[in-house]
Amino acid sequence: MPARLATHGRPQAAPVPEEYSLFRRRGPWKDALRRRMLAVADTLTLLLAIAVASFAEGHNLMLWALGLLPLWLLIAKVEGLYDKDQPKIWYLTIDEGPALLHWVTVCVAVTSLLMAAVLDDGWLSAKGAAVMWLTAFAGAVMFRSAVRNLWRRIVPPERGLVIGSGQLATAVRRKLKLEPGHHMEVVGYTGPQGTANGSNGGSPPGVDTAQLHELDQADLEELIAATRAERVILAAPELDEPTLARVVGSCRSLGVKLSVTPPMRAMLGTATELSHIAELPVIEYRTGEASRSTMALKRASDVVISAVGLLVLAPVMAIVALAIKLDSRGPVLFIQPRAGRNGVPFPILKFRTMVQDAEARISEVMSLEDLSEPMFKMRHDPRVTRLGRFLRQTSLDELPQLINVVRGDMSLVGPRPEALWLVDRYSETERFRLEMRPGITGPMQVHGRGELTFQERLAVEREYVENYSPRKDMKILLRTVSAVARARGAF
Repeated sequence: MPARLATHGRPQAAPVPEEYSLFRRRGPWKDALRRRMLAVADTLTLLLAIAVASFAEGHNLMLWALGLLPLWLLIAKVEGLYDKDQPKIWYLTIDEGPALLHWVTVCVAVTSLLMAAVLDDGWLSAKGAAVMWLTAFAGAVMFRSAVRNLWRRIVPPERGLVIGSGQLATAVRRKLKLEPGHHMEVVGYTGPQGTANGSNGGSPPGVDTAQLHELDQADLEELIAATRAERVILAAPELDEPTLARVVGSCRSLGVKLSVTPPMRAMLGTATELSHIAELPVIEYRTGEASRSTMALKRASDVVISAVGLLVLAPVMAIVALAIKLDSRGPVLFIQPRAGRNGVPFPILKFRTMVQDAEARISEVMSLEDLSEPMFKMRHDPRVTRLGRFLRQTSLDELPQLINVVRGDMSLVGPRPEALWLVDRYSETERFRLEMRPGITGPMQVHGRGELTFQERLAVEREYVENYSPRKDMKILLRTVSAVARARGAF
């Protein structure tokens, strides 16, 4: 065994893939259990959709559920709804929204055709079909989210081995810490000195990633086997094709999953898409702006949703305003100039969460000259009132910005609106975030909120700006609900 591969105790043999077992909490049983639980969720979706449609139609259709169940599950399998979780580190029910939409549409259409061919009274009515479609989609999202959460509770986290060093490996560990969508425990981390740190205080075998290209497949298999890793995350700052081929071969030999973080982050960027010409992979860049019709749809959605939101949330806003008045002296609203699209200033509206003279006291908590980056966020700001902390944690202080959205100053989703004095410190490469209207919520709010560094914030916002789509807005809006419920990074 090469000297460069240090071991902790006697090396373990490569693990033999185990059969599915609920009693041995290792091996492929985890993915198999998740697939079966998702199938149960889809079964409940069908039963709920048929039950609600029966009520809408005025006659019992529940016997149809027995005949339709294999068909609905088969269509879900064809859509890949049971297999997309397995190869990915990070996968949420929100991510499969378009696939669920297509699955429900096809299933309801096929159900309607079958009922038209069999039932004496003909076609399932438009009302019944619409009720079935809405119920099925809502049920699929609800039940699939519930079983994924249950699966994470009853199944131990996936054991992950990070092979890499430097900024790339550090970025992987940061994302695993900040993002809630994965179910992984890092059990090994190869550092630049050739040592690997285990999550349980031990020291599993390690390898200096600068020498990674010198290791043969047997060495790599020994490294993976010794940590009993179920997934390898390759984050090497330098990577050639033969080395990657050996890592892939080792993972296939051991039945271990593999995720690779490309070392050429700057070249790949965020606005890229991988396609193939025959067997040849091609990276294609999105360098154009979003179409005018896309942006018009975004603006129309902003106006409609914000107007409805103002009507529905008016009682909540009135209660918050009264609570602010009773809690501390000062106005109910905090109004401050912020940088809008193309840097044009606009007055942002927020419920006041600080003491009345907070802006005059800013020198007590920070010095502009001491800021190394154009970002200011303090975890324990003494100017925040007791009620203000609650409003920030629940994001209720942002509700008046619905007025900003209706007026056209802001969007529901977009980069975070920053104060003018911070934007004045932006470099030319950082001003990309001003290309779109700022948002009430956005990529920063769902990918770590206040826990993000300035560069991490820029990275997630760049991905949003360069890859904008209405679907992305929908995903961020849905994820905002869970981000607010967790209240992590809200201060």
